[in-house]
Amino acid sequence: MNLPRTALLALVLGLTGCASGPGIPETTYFRLPPAADIAAGPTRFDAPLVVDAFFADGVHADQSLLYGLDAEGERLRAYHYQMWVDPPTRLLQRRLIRALDQSEVAPLVTARLPPKTRQYRLQMRIEAFERLPRGENAWAVRVALRARLDGSDAGRPLLEKDYRRELEVAGSSVRESVRMLGAAVDQIYAELVADLRALPHG
Repeated sequence: MNLPRTALLALVLGLTGCASGPGIPETTYFRLPPAADIAAGPTRFDAPLVVDAFFADGVHADQSLLYGLDAEGERLRAYHYQMWVDPPTRLLQRRLIRALDQSEVAPLVTARLPPKTRQYRLQMRIEAFERLPRGENAWAVRVALRARLDGSDAGRPLLEKDYRRELEVAGSSVRESVRMLGAAVDQIYAELVADLRALPHG
């Protein structure tokens, strides 16, 4: 069957419109807000400090923002159109490297060094990084990280500790929750830096 060119064009456009679907929201990508400053202090370590990419299991390794279906966060869902610009395992690693470098806790803070180089190694696990409901149009955010610091020898860790923050959000938007997630992370990092500085020299 031969169709006039204009009719064929109209048919193609109509099918394209059906395929895209009406009302499908566009994906929004979020960055964490600028990090809070950490005051420089005395250098604690006598060798470089390597911060590994963060560990995360299940949904916490995904790029989608997470939200709770209950105030305790026992049931989580992932937003389909609200995403981080990078997976949290990388976002939080880069933010921590900047914080530790700014604190001057070590002569060098980096993501990797040759294996035979004398170094301290910091590993972090994401156990919570989500927004949680607090009644009608009210939200809080929860961040929980577990830190482990090892020295060059294969002995017991120099530090192994859980860090946790839960902050109320002033507003109901995802953007406000992202801002408070950044604040919670910065509070944890400040506590971690203080713990690193308090370690005995040896």
